[in-house]
Amino acid sequence: MVKKISQNEFNEVTASEVAVIDFSATWCGPCKMMGPVVEQIAEDAKDVAKVCKLNIDEELNLATKYNVMSIPTFILFKDGKEVERMIGAMPKEELMKIFEK
Repeated sequence: MVKKISQNEFNEVTASEVAVIDFSATWCGPCKMMGPVVEQIAEDAKDVAKVCKLNIDEELNLATKYNVMSIPTFILFKDGKEVERMIGAMPKEELMKIFEK
């Protein structure tokens, strides 16, 4: 299951483990379309990374800090640093490539 996080949890999640953060919004069609894909990836990658959603409307400061200009944006963090970024709706197989780095 994908955990919805806020700014308070963001630093803890990204600093302590490998994490993929889905920067999205409730009104975004492609974000809604990616919902089931993100859920599958969270299940498939549960031993490798934590997968979380961050609502950019509620956490605008984080979206700005990470220059999120389009949604959905998926950012892979390791040791608190951005390692990889993928933007837009895509098939599960394509999004799984985020773990290749």
